[in-house]
Amino acid sequence: MKIADSVALVTGANRGIGRRLAEQLVARGAAKVYATARDPERVDIPGVEPLRLDVTDPASVAAAAAVATDVTLLVNNAGVLTHANLVTGDMDQIRLEMDTHFYGTLRMVRAFAPVLGANGGGAILNTLSALSWFAYDGANAYAAAKAAAWNLTNGIRLELAGQGTLVTGLHLGAADTDMSADVEGDKVDPAEVARTALDGVEAGMLEVLVDNWSRHVKASLARDPGEFYTWVGRAA
Repeated sequence: MKIADSVALVTGANRGIGRRLAEQLVARGAAKVYATARDPERVDIPGVEPLRLDVTDPASVAAAAAVATDVTLLVNNAGVLTHANLVTGDMDQIRLEMDTHFYGTLRMVRAFAPVLGANGGGAILNTLSALSWFAYDGANAYAAAKAAAWNLTNGIRLELAGQGTLVTGLHLGAADTDMSADVEGDKVDPAEVARTALDGVEAGMLEVLVDNWSRHVKASLARDPGEFYTWVGRAA
């Protein structure tokens, strides 16, 4: 998959990682970049085509797919962070997390898979998270939704292999964006996230792990969970 001369569509392109992805797609020579947002008037990136899109609204997704029939690279980046937990959190917020990260991504894939197939296969990049692989008290709805989106990514990779569509999952800890403004600790520059992600797509990678934290968390899956959740063992 080559970025130069591709036609890309980026969800959630008005800020954060999505904005940086759209900017770098333009800089790398994409022939066209649909920069989507629920309010496209907020998209002010030179060289892109703003497009209205709400991934939680099936009619909005269908309308975008009817316009962007030339897409060869679909970037599923739109996200939300409600800080809801699972046991005591507001169910509407939990549903919003799942509807955005899992069902929203699935809606986009189902709408654009035929487009990609008709245009030679192309690629899909799904923005996931290190929280695909661990839980965190205070963001467990987000973690559960990202875990579902991770296995969705694995599943569609198998289902779309026959039409030649590359499916890449992007994982990172926290990026220095508005959504993570209240998250403590080290944060990755979203421009670096975008650069690494697009390098991975061009290299044909199935997963891109941006930082040491995402690599550490994934490696922990092969070990006893008590080694990772040490405070749980002490509490027991």
